[in-house]
Amino acid sequence: MNVENDRQCFVCGPENATGLQVAPVTDPERNEATITLAIPQRFQGWSGIVHGGILSTLFDEAAIYACLHVAPRLVTAEIGMRYLKPVPVETPVVVRARLTERRKRRLQVEGEVLVDGVVHARGQAVVMVLPG
Repeated sequence: MNVENDRQCFVCGPENATGLQVAPVTDPERNEATITLAIPQRFQGWSGIVHGGILSTLFDEAAIYACLHVAPRLVTAEIGMRYLKPVPVETPVVVRARLTERRKRRLQVEGEVLVDGVVHARGQAVVMVLPG
């Protein structure tokens, strides 16, 4: 599988005009990545509420960035979200992911979506290191 950054990623791609264009912040010493943004209304599900798929997408991106210090070529193998409270659009959101376990090529990641410091969703993912 050829995994290449062509700057068109829906979440972080600076050249994707319809994407989110966020810049995840990584902290390799803490095995963590954070994304901070106010999610535009065009990404709502129900009126005024961020679509759950967008929250999952943001967590997916943060999960990969939390693992980039382990290897440069990664893919998400599994992802799960537990939605606890609705996230309003146009409100500052923090999406945080941290690498919690490593077994050879399999990386376990956990994280959360926060609004004003309150957890609105929790996520878990399995990230795989690609060979080569």
